[in-house]
Amino acid sequence: MDDTLPEAPRKGRGAVSNPTGRFERHSRSAVDDGWAIEDDLPPLATTVIDEACRGVVSRNRSPDISFDQSLNPYRGCEHGCIYCYARPTHAYHGLSPGLDFETVLFAKPDAPALLERELRRPGYRCRPLMVGANTDPYQPVERRRRITRGVLEVLSAFNHPVCIATKSALVVRDLDILADMASRRLVKVGFSLTTLDPVLARTLEPRAAAPHRRLDAMRRLSEAGVPTGVMVAPVIPALTDSELERILSAAAEAGARAATYILLRLPLELKDLFSEWLRAHAPHRAERVLGRLREARDGHLYVAEFASRMRGTGHHADLLAERFRLACRRLGLDEHRDGGYGLDATRFAPPPRPGDQLRLL
Repeated sequence: MDDTLPEAPRKGRGAVSNPTGRFERHSRSAVDDGWAIEDDLPPLATTVIDEACRGVVSRNRSPDISFDQSLNPYRGCEHGCIYCYARPTHAYHGLSPGLDFETVLFAKPDAPALLERELRRPGYRCRPLMVGANTDPYQPVERRRRITRGVLEVLSAFNHPVCIATKSALVVRDLDILADMASRRLVKVGFSLTTLDPVLARTLEPRAAAPHRRLDAMRRLSEAGVPTGVMVAPVIPALTDSELERILSAAAEAGARAATYILLRLPLELKDLFSEWLRAHAPHRAERVLGRLREARDGHLYVAEFASRMRGTGHHADLLAERFRLACRRLGLDEHRDGGYGLDATRFAPPPRPGDQLRLL
């Protein structure tokens, strides 16, 4: 007889369970000990651990993304998006990609200083830096830690171009820096929108800003001259794909000038975590969602090849791509890799430090 207790969703959290990471020797599961205690579990608190880093700029050679260097001020993300492809990285810390990912966070308080050191290296070559490639730089902890703001202050002082990806309205807090950088063609901000349905958003991405707040933040940045774009990411087959045109239209109305989309990706532990979420929150659609996803992934829930991992293959994937293309053309959203607003890397210049000898020319 299996005494394992069924997992139940926790209020304000995305993952239903906290499965053991793939590198651990032992696994954990809750079992029925016969006491039949029915009290609700207390809310899960968030723990933030300061992380000592030797460097903060990561580099990649992926042919299907538009940047080759990035910076993430935080590991883990309190937004709790159940579909987040960064969840499996928590296993490298001996933690679960489930609830641990959204409740045990790592902050990098030295990120601004380490970034400045990197930018002053004699051999450094200036290229746009992506902030928030894995986890959101404006997740709730940023409100008091202000690490992302410190990073932007360094980039602004160095005239270094930056792209920001977020689903938080907190980005508006830094409008003073962003507007100034935008006047020098040094910044663009992409907002991730998965759904316009606030009820669905509360379970898909429980601690992210509500969709209407993201659109309002996009509007405020756009009105201040900050180039903005929308990332319809991820598109979830048979759950959110019907909203594609509405999301693009709402973003264009809010001032977005570029758009992109990504088909749902489920690497490693994310396959089970997302399937579990579907059974808990959308049981009547679970099989259809997973079946449609397998159609776009050569019969699997995930295929990691560069050529198809972002878009998928097959009839439904092709139809989604065509719908996106037509909607962007109708709404005037630029689909180019530079987002329709190329950033200026020619302004880059490390500012003199106190005591430095000034340049003659």
